[in-house]
Amino acid sequence: MTMADEATTAGGITTSDEITTVGGITTVDDLREHLQWAVDLEHTTLPPYLCALYSLDPQLNPDAAEAVAGVFVEEMLHLALAANLLNAVGGRPSLDPARLLTPFPRPMPHADPSLRMSLLPFGPDALDMFLRLERPAPRGGPAEGDGYETIGQFYEAIEAGLRDLCERLGEREVFSGDPARQITATSFRHTAGHMVEVTGLASALKALEEIVEEGEGTSRGAVWDGDPDVHHPDRDEVAHYYRFQELRAGRRYRRGDNPRSGPTGEKVTVDYDGVLPMRPNPRLADHPPGSEIRTAQEKFNLNYCVLLGQLEQAFNGEPKMLREAVPTMFKLKGEAVALMQMPDGDETTAGPTFEYVAPEDRPGGE
Repeated sequence: MTMADEATTAGGITTSDEITTVGGITTVDDLREHLQWAVDLEHTTLPPYLCALYSLDPQLNPDAAEAVAGVFVEEMLHLALAANLLNAVGGRPSLDPARLLTPFPRPMPHADPSLRMSLLPFGPDALDMFLRLERPAPRGGPAEGDGYETIGQFYEAIEAGLRDLCERLGEREVFSGDPARQITATSFRHTAGHMVEVTGLASALKALEEIVEEGEGTSRGAVWDGDPDVHHPDRDEVAHYYRFQELRAGRRYRRGDNPRSGPTGEKVTVDYDGVLPMRPNPRLADHPPGSEIRTAQEKFNLNYCVLLGQLEQAFNGEPKMLREAVPTMFKLKGEAVALMQMPDGDETTAGPTFEYVAPEDRPGGE
């Protein structure tokens, strides 16, 4: 783990030039910046997962729909955990649509350029993208606070920065946020993951562990994330990366399996014909103003920006807004599925574009 350089000045005070850290986190302000990047990172995963999920008919593809829906819910949990971490160190989580809703395909924030996200229907290309996104950190790979190759390496840099700052400054100086701004476990009841209220280093490390292990498995290199399966309590829950491996291989992991063996359990059925053929990376500019598809896309974008506003309020001291966000999410689902049923030429259908709508153009949504 990263520690401050042991060299000190004659007066016994470590200077900033003598501090050696991993990932560029040398001050509390650096930490807040990286935790805002974590909020941005977790949000960037949501539109691609939603497009894949809404393109699936749950009657024809129950296994795939269950897997993608489960991952999406846990990514929402990770977004809230990142916000709790940022609030705990005196930051202010931002979900500014002008920054978050840049056009797809797009790189992950502050990641290696190869880590790019697109809006795709469920299928082999979407699985490739999700497997690249959730790929476990290489054994012995360095912590990376910027230009990270894997999400695990990014969060490892945040952990190193947290430990270093607490050692040098003390926990009270680092964790200066208002505990009343923490999102509590009662807000996340449909996931086996754990909502952690962050009040100090121990709970911060627990929150980071929750994010990383749900994505890539436990630190022991297992395929499991340490939780029971929310849909099948008799099973252990498989981490995100390995859930997508199950869909790719057509089999579930069972006890005794590991990353090297691959899944050897019961069959998983995926019907690629039972997927709505959404046009990849749709844009408003693909259709003239006033057309049926563009009007529907504009309505979706408006309500998605409203949702981001509701979530930002929830993460900034108004947790009741999470309840108000639920009807907005259901509204967005209906709008997205309706779009994916609109023919868009070339045997494709339309889809949501997740584009920015200025505040003056979104007075409460539609």
